[in-house]
Amino acid sequence: MTAPNTPAETSDQLNKPAKSGKLEVSDLITIGVFAALYFVMVCIATLVSTLFTSGFGSIFLPAITALISGCVYMLLAARLGKFGGITVMGVIIGLFLFISGHFVLSFIASIVFPVAADLIARAGKYKSKALLLVSYVVFSYGLTLPLWFMKDAYVASLQARGKDAAYIDGVFANINTGTFFISMIAILVCAVLGGWFGQRMMKKDFIKARIA
Repeated sequence: MTAPNTPAETSDQLNKPAKSGKLEVSDLITIGVFAALYFVMVCIATLVSTLFTSGFGSIFLPAITALISGCVYMLLAARLGKFGGITVMGVIIGLFLFISGHFVLSFIASIVFPVAADLIARAGKYKSKALLLVSYVVFSYGLTLPLWFMKDAYVASLQARGKDAAYIDGVFANINTGTFFISMIAILVCAVLGGWFGQRMMKKDFIKARIA
């Protein structure tokens, strides 16, 4: 039998402010930290894709990132559990990439997919492992570069950055219908594996957050 709460404990519980569903300053700081961690994962994935997927680096970058970043994403979901956190993290990552010289229109994907991922996670009140995994898969498509859809604009962006014809030809050497489908499937598979592994690694945090 548990002892009844003392008047002092009851008073403390009544005076304790309820957890707000809106993002607060402390939440934004938390999101910033996780966005920085995710960007570090992107940098590692960029290095790996450059070293081991010669000529296909930009194609497989999103998949490699998805494979190694599941822990960051799932831990943010467990710690925050509020709508807007995933969206803000995606936007921050998009800004990081834009500042580091990525194609400006790529930023659109850094908004659309994180918002969709946030809505999916919210549908399960950030408590459903299955929906969090689906959310992570959708979020992972936010790093997809518009190489297949906006070639002319992308070429113009590279030219504006001073890239020569040889470099540009190298970027688009492997861009075709086949590599598009391979990239999309690779992101799906790697995101599922990375998200599942992230959930396994964050098991204690999930228990605390009552995620099932």
